[in-house]
Amino acid sequence: MKRKLSLIAVFVISLIYIQFRFAYTDFQKGEPLKITTWDAFGYYMYLPGTIIYNDITELKWVPKIEEDYHLIGDQLYQANKVDNGNYVFKYLGGVALMQTPFFLIGHAIANFSDYKADGFSAPYQYSIAFGAITYFILALFLLRNILLRYYSDRVTTITLLLLALATNLIQYIAIDSAQSHAFIFPLYVLIIYCTIKWHDAPKLKWAALIGLIIGLATISRPTEAIMLFIPLLWETQTKESKKLKWQKVKQYRNHVWIVVLFGIIGVLPQLIYWKITSGSIIYDVGSKWFFLNPWFRVLFGFENGWFIYTPITLLFVIGFFFMKNMVFKKSVIIFCLLNIWIIIAWSDYNYGATFSTRAMVQSYPVFALAFASFISRINQLKWKYLFQLIGIYLIAVNFFQIGQYNTNVIQYKGMSALYYSRIYLDSDPTPLDMSLLDTDEIIDDEKTYKSRLLSSSDKRQKLNITPTRAAVISETNIGNNKKGWIKIEAELKASDGFNYANLHGKIISGKEVKEIPFRVRNPICKPNHYNKYEFYLKIPDAEGETTAIFLITSGVEFKTVLKSYSVTYLEK
Repeated sequence: MKRKLSLIAVFVISLIYIQFRFAYTDFQKGEPLKITTWDAFGYYMYLPGTIIYNDITELKWVPKIEEDYHLIGDQLYQANKVDNGNYVFKYLGGVALMQTPFFLIGHAIANFSDYKADGFSAPYQYSIAFGAITYFILALFLLRNILLRYYSDRVTTITLLLLALATNLIQYIAIDSAQSHAFIFPLYVLIIYCTIKWHDAPKLKWAALIGLIIGLATISRPTEAIMLFIPLLWETQTKESKKLKWQKVKQYRNHVWIVVLFGIIGVLPQLIYWKITSGSIIYDVGSKWFFLNPWFRVLFGFENGWFIYTPITLLFVIGFFFMKNMVFKKSVIIFCLLNIWIIIAWSDYNYGATFSTRAMVQSYPVFALAFASFISRINQLKWKYLFQLIGIYLIAVNFFQIGQYNTNVIQYKGMSALYYSRIYLDSDPTPLDMSLLDTDEIIDDEKTYKSRLLSSSDKRQKLNITPTRAAVISETNIGNNKKGWIKIEAELKASDGFNYANLHGKIISGKEVKEIPFRVRNPICKPNHYNKYEFYLKIPDAEGETTAIFLITSGVEFKTVLKSYSVTYLEK
């Protein structure tokens, strides 16, 4: 079999993704898989609202679903109530259209089994989850064929393996499967494929499909409308090719109108929905962009930076310089740069909860064309095997960090360079590591300091803390010492209020007050277990005597047992 290496790669990737799906499904507790949560709930609610409840305006069914499954968060942000009294979904309906076949499968299973046919029980969740993987696998086969058109089997194999296994694509196909990215990804593969087919032999069916795909992508995420630049700029890499391209467009100008017509058909379901619910065919969902002041931290920041957590993506961009006169050169570069700019300019640079930058994921098939060009060049060099070893390392790092993200060791908010450096490839992070989620103050080598115990206790204390009543555990005057540090250690069992409580280190030095709260709930702590905490505070340099205070506060009623604590003064 020719080109079998890349075919084997597709099968291997598919098996790994299925394995990830099972690995991040808790069968032992008997709890149903829940993927239609938060933003995913917003994309999905079209289906149960239409097919099961016949209610897309009042949403009377939502409170019961939330009571049973806890999917939407603190409030229903996924829909807005408008002046006519109706609710309008904040998220567009293209994803729901693509989920429909799998929703119907889940609905049929629920109706012929003991599961609730309510749109959210286990059959629906599993159907949507494996539906996303099904779309991905089919898209992967097609992407392989596209890459083989321009690159060798070896280059295609390496490209697919690194694209699928060394990036956050796994998170949004195999784990957070109901997000929009999993369902838009195959649309990008299809738009590339249809673009190639039209340029090979211009036919109305390819023009119609191009328009329909763009329309469907637009009502999945409106910014995906820029995929229009892929067919528009295809085969415009040189002056000569550009001239020939526009001659072809003029010759088949009726195809342009077909693209427009089917593009309108593609967005029509959304316009009809908006007319029914809001009274207008256009509804402002409230998204904002700052194009003149984008968030470059989306690329380079330690909260969810694309290049930080998926460093292989740097090579996606470097690949722009290796495409030479490929037919897709201009379309890929223009699309990718415009796509990146739109993504980093969105007002919510965190993109909610995200591992790396999830908004990039769906467009990886386009980046793959540039990435393959880079790999093709590397494959000609003597140190190609070194690159392959680096690729294997990045795959291993990605697998490990996905595990960290799904156990909250890597968080979508509050990450810092210091904290990330401490937990990087660390399977057993310490309480001191966890303190760096709330501070950047740390002593690298405590052995170089002299220590003096200020206060301690091994006697268990039951504490009942409220928003108006904190618990002062220790308060010690340490004189005029200004060059030292305070170290606080504690062990406590938290139950009620675990999510809302903080341990505080407070230093009063003369007239200056320094106080840092440290969260009780952190990635290595568990409710109803004794958990250890450890943190440092540097004493501010201010005139007057210094007092070190250790206290516990909570935003709600917080019941805890303090097993032990110590407050230590450290000085060089």
